[in-house]
Amino acid sequence: MPTDAARKLEQPLRGTGGLLLCRAAPGAVAPAAALLRCPMLLAPAGRRWSVLVPSDLSWQGEEEPVDLVLNGWAAALAVGAPWPVLALWWDAGRAGFSLASGVRRPVGYVWLADGTPAGEDEAMRTFAGRLGLDPVFAVEALDGLTRPDPEADAAARLRGVLAVLAHAGLALPTGLVPVRPSDALAEAAWTARGVRLADRAGWREVVRPELVEASVVGPLMRGRPARLLAAGHLVAGSALAFWGLARHSGGRAAVGGLLVAQGVAGLAYDWFRGDGERVPVPPD
Repeated sequence: MPTDAARKLEQPLRGTGGLLLCRAAPGAVAPAAALLRCPMLLAPAGRRWSVLVPSDLSWQGEEEPVDLVLNGWAAALAVGAPWPVLALWWDAGRAGFSLASGVRRPVGYVWLADGTPAGEDEAMRTFAGRLGLDPVFAVEALDGLTRPDPEADAAARLRGVLAVLAHAGLALPTGLVPVRPSDALAEAAWTARGVRLADRAGWREVVRPELVEASVVGPLMRGRPARLLAAGHLVAGSALAFWGLARHSGGRAAVGGLLVAQGVAGLAYDWFRGDGERVPVPPD
């Protein structure tokens, strides 16, 4: 008879899918999420947390594996935002996460379907530090997820990560459970309280002055320096987007698209609001 470990190896993860967790309220996340190439369902996920779920299965037509697609989305969202983005992903053979924060190198971890650790232990400490998690409890709990455990498969490992984040205020809506197939996640997300669709219609939101001013580069968004910065974003983003499309790299194309959008937002903001002399800014 097969052993328990052998039976667990015979049971693949239940589907391909992923979630994006943002350390910010939905109102701050919506403008950036609207720039992704895939329409997303955006919902509150606890105090100062939001969750993004792909609203359809079109993204699964990508030639890239699920981890590269989800990690690319996370990097695209985080590159111009003052808050970090965590991508959780899974397929038939593996599961894992990647944390993107600004322009810093992403940090993540991977488990095989049976729960076998396949990452670097030090990544967990870096992960906890960037999210500002408890340096004792959180680090100890995360370190435990990097050790062999015949009773914990990949799904249990991801639930362990979420349990640690729950102490930092994360509270996922009902039904948004790791390793569920993408269609089941989208169906559950549609019923979440406060859910909204973040798609390209949100481009109008990007150039609203209050949103630009609240961004990480808001104080620099006026005058000649702002125009030079915006032009640089346009040039770099266009090159990266074209390169990503030519290589069928959805993640790099998404990052390039977001840089282009930031450039457009910067130029639009400077045009509509002026440099502080042409058009006076009304008091709050």
